[in-house]
Order: sequence, then C-alpha cells, then structure tokens
Amino acid sequence: MQFLIFHLDKDSYALPTSGIARVLPLMELKALPQAPSFVAGLMNLHGQAIPVIDLCRLACGRPHEARFDTRILLVDYAPREGCMHSLGLIAEKVEGIISLAPEQLAEAGVDNEGAPYLGKVATHGGRIVQLIGAERLLTDEVRSILFPDNGEFAA
Repeated sequence: MQFLIFHLDKDSYALPTSGIARVLPLMELKALPQAPSFVAGLMNLHGQAIPVIDLCRLACGRPHEARFDTRILLVDYAPREGCMHSLGLIAEKVEGIISLAPEQLAEAGVDNEGAPYLGKVATHGGRIVQLIGAERLLTDEVRSILFPDNGEFAA
C-alpha cells in the first residue's frame, strides 16, 4: 500500500494515497465564524466550496506554518455508508510517498480517545509513522456544520 507522509511538529504521519484526490498548494480560505478552531475555512476549488481542516491545530493545538512544503490534501471523506464529500486537510512538511506492506503495520498500543483519527503505526527510515484515518477526523457536531443534510455548507 502507498501512503503520503507528512509531519505535525516533529512526528511523522501518513494517509493512504488511495483516499487522496489531489495535493494542492496553500491558498486563501474563507473563514467560517464560530466554527471550531481547527476548521481553517472554505477553499474555492473550481467554483466548489470545500471545507478545510488544519491538522496542526487539530492535533497539536497550534496553527500550521505557511512553508514551501505545507500543502492542502484533498481527500475523499466518507463518514457514512454511501455518503462522499471532499475535505481539505492542511499538512506541514509533506515529504512524499512511501510503500508499506500490511504486515508492517501494527496497533499503536495506546488508546487515545481524544484523537480517534490516529491509527496503526509502522517504522520507516528509522522513525515511527502513524496512520491517520480521514473518516474519523470529524466529530458528529463538526460534521453536521461542514456537511449539513441538505448538501449545503454552513456559513
């Protein structure tokens, strides 16, 4: 399986490339007042408004740094069966693609209820890489703000 590696602070994380539709440069976002702090805003992608999450703010409690290797990862977000949305994820230090075999992945051995999006771990290049499950990033409350049942975005 192939994964895109990026960093949050000094730690390495990865997303399966099968769920990444595009890797985009940082762009100006429209703020969403009263949204949770990790909701960076809405991006305009060819006329479509797509919500964007700041992974650094979500996981580390600080905003992302606008660096040359900070990107917006456009993922296919499927919180429920038969329900698909586009979601942008701001990730720092996007490094590249790695291949990991299923047998290289192991349970983290830690139950972190505050971060249900964290998944299995693997060792790559002498460091631990932890998988992120995009489908588990948003709570029901945040999901209802960003993806209301009528298909329109809240503003």
